[in-house]
Amino acid sequence: MLFNSLQYLVFLPVVFFLYWATPHRLRVPLLLVASYTFYMSWRPIYGILIFGLTLANFLLVPYIAKAANAEGGKFIFGPKTWVGITVAVNLICLAIFKYAYFTMDTIKAGLGLAGIDWKEPHLHIILPLGISFFVFEFIHYAVEVYRGKPVVKSFPALALFAGFFPTQIAGPIKRYQDFCPQLTEKIKFKWDYLDQGMQMILMGLAKKVMIADNLALVAQAGFTHPENFSGLDLWLITYAFAFQIFFDFAGYTDIARGSALLFGFKVPINFNLPYLAENVADFWRRWHISLSTWLRDYLFIPLGGSRGSDLLTYRNLFITMALGGLWHGAAGHFFVWGAYQGIVLILHKEYLKLRSAVGLSAQLEKSPALAKAYNWLSIVVTFHIVCIGWVFFRADDMKSATAIISKLLVAPVELVNFSAAKLAILQIRDPIIFPALVLLLPALMISHLVVAWLNDKKFYLSPPWAVQVTVMVALMCLLTIFSPDSSPRFIYFQF
Repeated sequence: MLFNSLQYLVFLPVVFFLYWATPHRLRVPLLLVASYTFYMSWRPIYGILIFGLTLANFLLVPYIAKAANAEGGKFIFGPKTWVGITVAVNLICLAIFKYAYFTMDTIKAGLGLAGIDWKEPHLHIILPLGISFFVFEFIHYAVEVYRGKPVVKSFPALALFAGFFPTQIAGPIKRYQDFCPQLTEKIKFKWDYLDQGMQMILMGLAKKVMIADNLALVAQAGFTHPENFSGLDLWLITYAFAFQIFFDFAGYTDIARGSALLFGFKVPINFNLPYLAENVADFWRRWHISLSTWLRDYLFIPLGGSRGSDLLTYRNLFITMALGGLWHGAAGHFFVWGAYQGIVLILHKEYLKLRSAVGLSAQLEKSPALAKAYNWLSIVVTFHIVCIGWVFFRADDMKSATAIISKLLVAPVELVNFSAAKLAILQIRDPIIFPALVLLLPALMISHLVVAWLNDKKFYLSPPWAVQVTVMVALMCLLTIFSPDSSPRFIYFQF
């Protein structure tokens, strides 16, 4: 069941009305049934998976707390061992479903180098939707209990924490100490829940259907057959994918947060104008915030964080981002994308040292005009660094990614001789729609600035009702006009 499907258009209002008509004590079971119905509408068998993993964590995690509080000799294993067992159970489950084929392909390639022809078994494994997200939520829960946070004593509460349908498939990744207390609050219906929730959902649909799905046509054409395009064409295609993935995922997050708010639940934001980041570290503080903070808290810091030498810090950064890349997908190009992010983060730290050493930092502090120009230049450079990374992320394999990157790098030569360069991409697509999309790319960047200004002015806290109604009606009309013939599923559903 997709957020942008007719099924969800029927499912959500039914659950909404039942929820607010139900006594408080029955609301968690109602949402739990609704969440499992939502998840099992795709493949019913995987309802057993999420239930079994929830049960395993419900039984194992309390031993972490008991071992920590036990007086000598009562437990064979200490709390560190119990948290290790719990995390291992979750990771093994994730590895079986997500990395089995990748592991076998790697083994086969290695044996092939040794002249051994190994015929791997076919396991008939289909990746369950959202498994990466609820596994990370369970690991967070186990580690936080190890750090002294309380155990969730209610099985339905823990099951709803992982299975809550608005965030179940692609996040945001929740923190249990923020979400579970909301389950016991005896909240009453407020019109603000409906008002703000519906606005978020409508804005999310607009981002997904109007922008991301149309840009997907451009990205698909370019990344499927990069050999048909020049370097300048491929830069346009890369820009198109950069905005496609942002509006696709940000649109999903808006729908998820809006759907949760209909029931009075607050889930964390996931994006904060990431393409206005001034450096790559700032980008990761703005992009997929729930994942970035999870990687920081449960991978980077446990590895040692920034507590050691620069070399150890850089090692920890690289490992964190490389594994973050593999979390996105069991393929070499995802690993390379993560490794690339780790390398540019390391280079950024080295650049900051160089900037201070040559006195540029001091000059920026003294001259506001110079600092302003430097910030704008930094935003442009950072955006292009991120875009190069998106090529590895979106490409079908490393061969395709390297072919595209090589063309992107020679694009400046084409630009010098622009009269000889053919923008073939403008000729092979629809003569009206595609040029409009190309013009849309700078408009999207400008819209980032407009939204940032409106946020700074606190416009969204209390817009006039007439403005709200006008915007919502306009969005519904635009959704009808500019929706493509078919809407693909959200990009992050595959992770």
